[in-house]
Amino acid sequence: MSRPVIGIIGNTYSVENRFSVQMAGEKNLQAVVDVTDALPLIFAGDPQMTDISDLLDVVDGILLTGARANVHPSRFGAEPDPRHEPYDERRDSIALPLIEACVERAVPLFGICRGFQEMNVAGGGSLHPEIRELPGRINHRMPRLETGEIHPDPTVVFADRHNVRLIPDGVFARILGSDLVRVNSLHGQGVLQLGDKIIAEGVAEDGTIEAIRFTDAKGFALGVQWHAEYDPQDNPVNRSLFQAFGAAVKAYKRSR
Repeated sequence: MSRPVIGIIGNTYSVENRFSVQMAGEKNLQAVVDVTDALPLIFAGDPQMTDISDLLDVVDGILLTGARANVHPSRFGAEPDPRHEPYDERRDSIALPLIEACVERAVPLFGICRGFQEMNVAGGGSLHPEIRELPGRINHRMPRLETGEIHPDPTVVFADRHNVRLIPDGVFARILGSDLVRVNSLHGQGVLQLGDKIIAEGVAEDGTIEAIRFTDAKGFALGVQWHAEYDPQDNPVNRSLFQAFGAAVKAYKRSR
């Protein structure tokens, strides 16, 4: 096979309240196809169906996507609350050890939104279920109508909403060619305590951590809080991130 393979984690959903399925948003698959020039491969976000070692023998990179469900609070020493459901504990059970395995084996890893949050937890950090409730923070959730319904126009929902200041000459700044970028925002949960194995390379105007990397990773191991998969075909920031991920995936494939 000439093209590299990028594994995309599945999320547990119920269809018609009867059928349990594993799903991944097409925007993630399309970003992989269009920008990384790799083959997207959805794998089950469930340790009963996915063996990490076998998976990493097959793929050349891992994309941890965003999702509706929050990381379960027990994973970082907090108490669950029905207000912050749903959770996807099956995904937690595969994603966290998978992150550690990718870091150890130098398998390129890119985390987006929930994937970014999983990376912080795997690195020893914690999360806050409603980042907007912290003093001085803005509402990072997706825009809604006055009725409370989610705005029907995806261009409004995924519009760039705030700046992120990057560490000068950091990994992200070098990839993006700037110390300041503007990004979309569609999350409730966010980083509370940074993991001891994690470095924050990007912070929003209100202090919310938006871009991270693993300190001891042998390869590409980056995460962003925003939804970079939405428009990397046209958005220069998100395109550069997926291109860098794709380059790392190709290099890893060549090294095997």
